[in-house]
Amino acid sequence: MEAVSINWLAVIAASLVGFAIGFIWYGPLFGKSWMEAVGLSEEEVQNSNMAKTFGFTLVFQFIMAYCLAMFFGNEVGLQEGSFYGFLTGFGWVAMAIGVNALYEQKSWKYIFINGGFWIVVFTLMGLILGAWK
Repeated sequence: MEAVSINWLAVIAASLVGFAIGFIWYGPLFGKSWMEAVGLSEEEVQNSNMAKTFGFTLVFQFIMAYCLAMFFGNEVGLQEGSFYGFLTGFGWVAMAIGVNALYEQKSWKYIFINGGFWIVVFTLMGLILGAWK
């Protein structure tokens, strides 16, 4: 088995892009709808431990970007990376969120907001990892 060459700067960039998209997605774009879908008030969100949330988010995003880079190996370029990132976000992550949400009796709004976020994030992560060899 050939060793995979990881571009650590690309993994870091993909992590940061995922983090930035989350800031926009769960802020100005869908923040109010998301809070409604999960049953949180603005006060509850503001009173949460944001340092812990943001810190773990960055760590988790880094792990996801690293794993995606490992799956890509040394052969995936920009177009394949974008496509495989999309498939990861749509086919695995969004569908897994959908399954859990159905059992948890969450709304379709919840599924579309959270699933859509991961589709966008993994597509962009794949693009970055595929393009930046």
